[in-house]
Amino acid sequence: MRIALEVWRQRSPEEPGRFVRYETAEASPDMSLLELLDVVNEGLVQNGEEPIAFDSDCREGICGTCGFMVNGLAHGPLQGAAACQVYLRNFRDGETLWIEPFRAKAFPLIKDLVINRSALDRIIAAGGYVTVNTGNAPEANTSTIPKDLAEQAMDAAACIACGACIAACPNTSAALFTGAKITHLGKLPEGQPERGRRALRMVRAAAVEGFGHCTFAGECETACPKSIPLQVITQMNHDYLAARLRGEGRAQPRHIEPGTPKRRR
Repeated sequence: MRIALEVWRQRSPEEPGRFVRYETAEASPDMSLLELLDVVNEGLVQNGEEPIAFDSDCREGICGTCGFMVNGLAHGPLQGAAACQVYLRNFRDGETLWIEPFRAKAFPLIKDLVINRSALDRIIAAGGYVTVNTGNAPEANTSTIPKDLAEQAMDAAACIACGACIAACPNTSAALFTGAKITHLGKLPEGQPERGRRALRMVRAAAVEGFGHCTFAGECETACPKSIPLQVITQMNHDYLAARLRGEGRAQPRHIEPGTPKRRR
């Protein structure tokens, strides 16, 4: 099987990048996209050239690090799958694949197909922790959770933070990602004490990172390798607005002990 690749090569953020063409006749229909890049890199190393830099780890669609654009689509043409799960049998013999990194202001490029996704980690960190009793694990049957809520929480928790939703969105919005992280805790009893504050902090953190606003284009749901539904965005908006109406985002007045002299400007 013959496959040609047009790969984005850029040595550093400071240097200009360009597409470079590579052709191979050693491709097998049972190869994944990452395995094809491995084959190309082996040839580059043998010729004394610098290999293509790309992220990968589990190669099972779990870690989310392998994300890049294939022919303008985040992770490629196979819906509900990460790039490492897309095989060459999904393409025609002799086809040219255009491969480039996810493009977003909040995803600064490091090298070639490698981007910095730490903005997503900071959004998660902004959500804080959940309040639970320490000690032994509680008996499962003592905390009854309706089946529909449990399924919604598990669906949202499937997010692997790959960034495909952001790369596919015309506004580079992180609404699907942020909504998934807010929803999977907000649907469970353990997530209730900090539910409002979590939504406020994570939505604000996404804005600080430079992600765009959601206009419900729906591209995010289509590109998501875990098929996370748009309902997590409506849940995020609900929790955020409810917290604002309750005044949870306002600064709490500082307690002053009686007899403490007032400070004057």
